[in-house]
Amino acid sequence: MTDAARGAPLPSSPRGGLDSHWDRRFRSGSIEPDFTLDLHGHTLDQAHDRLDAGLAQARALGARVVLVIAGKPRPVDPADRADRRGAIRAKLLDWLAAGPHGASIAAVRSAHRRHGGEGALYLILRKHG
Repeated sequence: MTDAARGAPLPSSPRGGLDSHWDRRFRSGSIEPDFTLDLHGHTLDQAHDRLDAGLAQARALGARVVLVIAGKPRPVDPADRADRRGAIRAKLLDWLAAGPHGASIAAVRSAHRRHGGEGALYLILRKHG
């Protein structure tokens, strides 16, 4: 299996390779998502499948900013199988890092309040070559 198939680690730098223009747009709420994935209310397995399929669709459409609605983060036992609130949000970053689209993600940012605040994330996808 290639590194791209396993997924690459998500950006670890605070800005994740984005310039200050992007950060100002995130803070001001002027970012408009190109694509939205709502995982809230699904089981863990359904959410994981929807995330992978949705990111494939977003990439095929040439989306740059994907809004992922997952619910507010809450402490969750790693073995939780979606019986507690916050399980999807707790696993989301791990799914992204280990999934087939990890190398396509330039940065991950918390969503602005008008797009879900703590219950959502923006995924900034790399430009297609």
